[in-house]
Amino acid sequence: MITAAELRDRLAALEPIGLGADGTTRLAWTPELAAAEAWFADQARAAGRRVERDPAGSLWAVPDADGPWWATGSHVDSVRAGGRFDGPLGVAAGFAVAERLPGVAVLAFADEEGARFNTPTFGSRALTGRLDLADVLARRDDDGTVLADAMRGAGVDPDALGDAPSWLPRLRGFVELHIDQTRDLERLDAPAGAVRGLASRLRLALTFSGRADHAGTTRRDERRDALAAAARLIVAADDLAGDDRDVLVTATRLLVEPNAFTTVPSSVRAWIDARTPDPARLEAWRDTLAVRAAGLAATTGVEIGFVVASHSPGVTFDADVRAAMSDLPELVCFAGHDAGVLATRIPAGMVFVRNPTGVSHAPEEEVDMEDAAVAANALLATLERLA
Repeated sequence: MITAAELRDRLAALEPIGLGADGTTRLAWTPELAAAEAWFADQARAAGRRVERDPAGSLWAVPDADGPWWATGSHVDSVRAGGRFDGPLGVAAGFAVAERLPGVAVLAFADEEGARFNTPTFGSRALTGRLDLADVLARRDDDGTVLADAMRGAGVDPDALGDAPSWLPRLRGFVELHIDQTRDLERLDAPAGAVRGLASRLRLALTFSGRADHAGTTRRDERRDALAAAARLIVAADDLAGDDRDVLVTATRLLVEPNAFTTVPSSVRAWIDARTPDPARLEAWRDTLAVRAAGLAATTGVEIGFVVASHSPGVTFDADVRAAMSDLPELVCFAGHDAGVLATRIPAGMVFVRNPTGVSHAPEEEVDMEDAAVAANALLATLERLA
């Protein structure tokens, strides 16, 4: 029986890594992530697993027996100023399971959050051959560092990234434990749940190119205000969701230039996140917003770039995996996860842990470790049935 105390002890050495006054920050290809990967290696040794790194930089703790294996795990990177359970709890639970099931592998996928280079689910997408290699390797972080150079600095060869799919046949299937990032399980009064599938989701990368002018002397009809145009499109994006509570639209980030008190903004970079269980509804939202952007550019004189930075069409998890956890209540997840990426190629599923507040990607993220133990034991039972 996996206990709350065991999970708490497993996480104890990881939690200080990247922890600051504003939360936990462990971005891809950084010293903080390298320290978290050392924790992974320690856990693997204790579980009698050897550690291998695939061409995308994901870590595999594998049995001595030949594969393919059933696997579990999650990720150890984080968003900026994030919480302590999103990802690591699934890895810790995975090692607890692996110590009890000799034939199970544990994975920590590279750059699941995508917080540094806007490359979410990087490791699992590489494994399934769903990365645009030229695009992602050329991406830059806020400091101008190119992703390919960051990989090299972390000891991973970017030129080998295209070989990652050759590792996929080593897996029979994958089941991931993760915290619920909503209050759905709390409303069901359930400590753990099974995920039926993931909603469709996309991320837009928008650029607004106007002209810098004096804020106090430039008349309204002479302005090409990039920030005003961005604001109008952000409001339009939200309005297009209407009153449908299952269409979630969020303006997640803005970068404004020159960002000065007395200057009309000349350029803005903005990112908008949109999710819904209905793929057709999401596509219609995107297409309508693109038309609004073209119209706004024509009326404001601000050039607007409209790019889909990432798109996941949604997925329904494997019926046999879901049947193996039929004693848990089912729910739909609006977040992206590595298990969802793998589900397009191999049998996959997810177990969720109750999150009473629903808060995630924030320092206040919290789960009861007794609930986590219930979910971990459900994960153990599921992999016993499948294997």
